[in-house]
Amino acid sequence: MLLKILHRTEYSYDSPVNYALQRLRLTPQTSATQRVVSWSVNVEGAREEVRFRDHFGNETQLVSADGAPHVIGIVATGVVETYDTSGIYGRDGGLAPLWLFESPTTLTAPGPGVRKLLEAVTATSEIDRLHELMHAIKAAVAFNVGATGPETTAEQALEQGSGVCQDHAHVFIAASRAMGHPARYVSGYLLIDDRVDQVASHAWAEAYVNGLGWVSFDAANGMSTDERYARIAVGRDYRDAMPVSGIRIGNADERLAVHITVEQ
Repeated sequence: MLLKILHRTEYSYDSPVNYALQRLRLTPQTSATQRVVSWSVNVEGAREEVRFRDHFGNETQLVSADGAPHVIGIVATGVVETYDTSGIYGRDGGLAPLWLFESPTTLTAPGPGVRKLLEAVTATSEIDRLHELMHAIKAAVAFNVGATGPETTAEQALEQGSGVCQDHAHVFIAASRAMGHPARYVSGYLLIDDRVDQVASHAWAEAYVNGLGWVSFDAANGMSTDERYARIAVGRDYRDAMPVSGIRIGNADERLAVHITVEQ
């Protein structure tokens, strides 16, 4: 499937900025599940400092800005051809070793909620247990935009019983690691059947299964990825794979606007 994607992020400030540095992970790569047909990232109101591939293998740009203008606009757009591999990404040649994805992070530390989830998983094979876990998470955490924030942990999302795709991914990662599987966070885009315009990018998780490699699980939708998904970046959790992150020095108030379209 050919997916046409546009992701615009705009930061506006009420006064000149002393200094701002943004890290962009907005460039997809050709892999076993997709082929990048065309892609560009254009930045207005800031200058590119460096471009590199980070230790997780993500294409990364650093852009900086200071003073006026008071608006930084980032537009990532292009076409990605995607394939249905039944959720199997396989092995990759990234620099990060598997053991790096075995340890909990602040956002994915397991607690009573995760342990309770695991007690209800009764399947015998590894892959069946992971699928059962995915559906248990979907049932335990209702999708509710605005219910959580970037700092919400897996345990907090389970405790309140609601969240967004980021939270579903964090819960799955926490539980998968507790089961003994390396697990990682994936950021990207999802073609939604009934709409083109979206308010945020998508996220899901991958667990490493012996004999298969990395296998995807989108607990927010209760399914493994197919040709409707385009991947951008991976990491131990959201902080490692978030599309745009950065720091700002000064007292200027910041407003953020995001506009995303995904269409066939």
